[in-house]
Amino acid sequence: MGGFGLLFLGILDSSFLFMPLGNDLLVIGMTARRHDLMFYYAAMATAGSVLGCLLIDLMVRKGGEKGLEKHLPPKRLDYIRNKVEKSAGWALAFAALMPPPFPFTPFVIASAALDYPRSKLLAVIGASRFVRFTVEGGLAMVFGRRILGWAKSPVLWNIVLVLIVISIAGSVFSVIRWFKTSKKSVQPESSTVR
Repeated sequence: MGGFGLLFLGILDSSFLFMPLGNDLLVIGMTARRHDLMFYYAAMATAGSVLGCLLIDLMVRKGGEKGLEKHLPPKRLDYIRNKVEKSAGWALAFAALMPPPFPFTPFVIASAALDYPRSKLLAVIGASRFVRFTVEGGLAMVFGRRILGWAKSPVLWNIVLVLIVISIAGSVFSVIRWFKTSKKSVQPESSTVR
């Protein structure tokens, strides 16, 4: 699917699904084959990531901090709240630059729930992700032949298979957890209305 595949996967990966290194590996592999499209691939992966974060923002911002408490463990919530209150822009930039397993989505959720301005949130994520994907594309241009050689390796195919299984399991867990916590937050409100 080319750049549109990167866009689509970026939306899924940066929203509530779990796809470790999905777009990173695709940007690297695709740029290794087509050096001339490096910035296009980086831009499409970035756009997907920003749109995925916008989806999170739209869903989380309404619930505010009380909604945030229902979706994050207290220890992680305190840590992220502290980072967002002190330096949300830098914390978001750092989280967007770091590869998995560094937790990125909790920073987006916390920033949205704690009313960090949406335009700044998306701008910081967009700039940081574009830098990340461009650096990965640059590395793919330098080490492209080796990367393409590794792509044919059975070991890499097994690693990709493991990542796919982890992605599916993590995504299912993430969606189920989100629905359970959402139902819990809706049930008390509806019972008080009666």
